[in-house]
Amino acid sequence: MIFSILDLIRKKRDQQELTSEEIFRLVEGVVMDAIPDYQLSAFLMAIYFAGMTPGETALLTAAMAVSGDQLDLGHIAIPKVDKHSTGGVGDKVSLVLAPVVAACGAAVPMISGRGLGHTGGTVDKLESIPGFRTDLSLAETAQLVQKIGVAMAAQTERLAPADRKLYALRGVTATVESLPLITASILSKKFAEDLDALVMDIKVGNGAFMKTLPDARALASSIRAVAVANGLRCQTLITRMDAPLGRRIGNWLEVCEAVRMLRGQEQPPLIFQVTIALAAACLTAAGIASSHEEGVARATAAITDGSGYQVFLRMVEEQGGDVRAVESAIEPPPDEIILSDRSGWIAEIDAMQLGLMAIEAGAGRKILSEPIDHEAGIILYRHVGEYVEQGQPLCGVVIRRNAAAINPAELRAAFRIAEHPQPATEIVVERN
Repeated sequence: MIFSILDLIRKKRDQQELTSEEIFRLVEGVVMDAIPDYQLSAFLMAIYFAGMTPGETALLTAAMAVSGDQLDLGHIAIPKVDKHSTGGVGDKVSLVLAPVVAACGAAVPMISGRGLGHTGGTVDKLESIPGFRTDLSLAETAQLVQKIGVAMAAQTERLAPADRKLYALRGVTATVESLPLITASILSKKFAEDLDALVMDIKVGNGAFMKTLPDARALASSIRAVAVANGLRCQTLITRMDAPLGRRIGNWLEVCEAVRMLRGQEQPPLIFQVTIALAAACLTAAGIASSHEEGVARATAAITDGSGYQVFLRMVEEQGGDVRAVESAIEPPPDEIILSDRSGWIAEIDAMQLGLMAIEAGAGRKILSEPIDHEAGIILYRHVGEYVEQGQPLCGVVIRRNAAAINPAELRAAFRIAEHPQPATEIVVERN
């Protein structure tokens, strides 16, 4: 068979199904850098509009999973579990969950990504810790997981390398929200992690890639189907992303908030609830807890007794990070404070808008080559359900570059203020 990327672009454009050989040859071409970015971008856009069949999605996932090296954790006797989120604003769940779950007796080989679109990336957050290494080799990751129970690393050059290339292109070609591409991207890396179990956090709402509950359910179903078909135990939670998680948006700001959570000093309602629920799911999926209630109790205890925080500090030390900087967790002061123009109850906070504004402040990338300012971000002084007086602060912005890009009126407009308090909604929508 003569391979032609142009033929594949044309076939997907015309909603035709690709064969197994075509998909594996495509992935091989991606890994070999034999396909120009402009043609891969066209192919991704064709998938975005035409979709893929379940069979195509499973084949793409499998091809990407075996496109490079794989993590070998066969020598680790305890259950190996990971959590992955589809991405949100202010989502620092992994920073708390990974050491907490490890403190409860699981092995957590967490290989994470960088910021994608308006959402932050766990790797970017970790790299805001001075000296912290996320560029671990697979051997180093395995050794660290065996030694302390957890490692948090970036995707290596050789782990699912096809995904590494496609993931980067998706972020700058407006093709992030494609269900088959999301499924293949997530699970190709997880299949390569040598896991016993996986917990998926599917975000839904205005700040998520899945805007509606039917879309979130479709992704959860797709993830479970492809995972189970390949022998990986998988639980999915659908959680709300209509407002930022926690009170900090931005890399170092979120690390500081996560540290305070691990110490038990703060329990911001939305972020704390979803973190404990996902940690409990990890413990039940791994067989460490026999019920969701037991998982919640054990995860909460790992925060209360400080064992999760101690695991986090040890991970920082083992991965070259400055432990003293983490222990002090000093936040930069805001360069601009946005005041409320009215009194009332915070009914909504537009997570998408604040995520985009955080990028403008320097906390994220618009193009692949753009550097990140790890200190930049947004501090929320009022959150959903809280009362604010006219003239009181809504949020502060830490800006270290391009300050002119920040429009106070746009930030203020992200907060919807009502005359009366609004009924609270559960952040965990469904568990399957």
